[in-house]
Amino acid sequence: MSESDVTRDGVRGGRPDREATTGAVRDDGRQGGRRRRGGGGRGARGERAMVPDAEFRSYYGRSILNPPVWESRDIAGYLFLGGLAGASSVLGAGAHVTGRPALARSTKLAAVAAGALSLAALVHDLGRPMRFLNMLRVFKVTSPMSVGSWLLAGYVPLAGAAAASAVSGRLPRIGAAATAGAAALGPAVASYTAALISDTAVPAWHDGHREMPYVFVGSAATAAGGLGLVAAPLREHGPARALAAMGVGTELAAFELMERRMGMPGEPYSQGRGGTYVRAGKILSVAGAVGAVLGRRSRLAGAVSGGALLAASAATRWGIFHAGLQSANDPKYTVVPQRRRLEEGRPATGTSTTTSSPSRTAASSTGEPRTDA
Repeated sequence: MSESDVTRDGVRGGRPDREATTGAVRDDGRQGGRRRRGGGGRGARGERAMVPDAEFRSYYGRSILNPPVWESRDIAGYLFLGGLAGASSVLGAGAHVTGRPALARSTKLAAVAAGALSLAALVHDLGRPMRFLNMLRVFKVTSPMSVGSWLLAGYVPLAGAAAASAVSGRLPRIGAAATAGAAALGPAVASYTAALISDTAVPAWHDGHREMPYVFVGSAATAAGGLGLVAAPLREHGPARALAAMGVGTELAAFELMERRMGMPGEPYSQGRGGTYVRAGKILSVAGAVGAVLGRRSRLAGAVSGGALLAASAATRWGIFHAGLQSANDPKYTVVPQRRRLEEGRPATGTSTTTSSPSRTAASSTGEPRTDA
């Protein structure tokens, strides 16, 4: 039993932890173990009770979206290699026309190698080659995956024919035609993957859909320019150096604009694993571009700068990939933008609820709302 006494001044000798009434405010401003919002009220002078700030949670701590299940080795590599292939074909065609045989040969070889490896990474992620062939049964212009599949199916043979002619010196007319064809498809091959990932419900990808193609094209040009600086002799570095400088400027400007316009959904590009890759890509891009300009008379400086530019493009693609995973796993990047759109009178569904994923197109879980939470 309690030994407390009731006096005119209140309860004396009581034990608050056991006998305090429900809702009683403690001296430290806490009520029932929880803080109430506001600093005071009637009859509660000095009260500092507050409710804990809301956290963005879902049932059992699971994400609101089904995160992508893609392997970074396959899909991030697929994004990087596709960009390198497409831009290399454009650079190779320019070198072919301007009479730079070494640069033309090296970039054509790089284009077919990168294109084939990109296709192999996609097929590996799909699990079976027949799944890629099944995507060629129809052509759907509104599907980035369908368009991309047909682009790769047409591009890789053209790039292969152009490289074979450049290496062997045979069938120059066919080689020139294949070079032109690969160069015509090159920009689309370099940029369609931006539309591919933007056509998902992943916030960091979807909300950047306006600038993402420019980021990808700039990154692809950076990679192709860097490869030209590594593989070609010094006297043929001019086009590669110019392409690299243009690519770095385009990529950095588009990325900066994208992050500013996106606001909070763009945070993963500066935080966590994705942010680390993106920062590394920006630093390497600037260093490679400056080195290419200042070291234009040195073969070694050109090769080192080219390697930095290639690494910069790869880091950017891996950063974009991992930033997307981070945004899909954190509910706030889905919830907060939808609430803001509702407050502004816009539709709440700012992102697609389906996805055209690079793999498992028929039964993809990427970007679809969880129904089993």
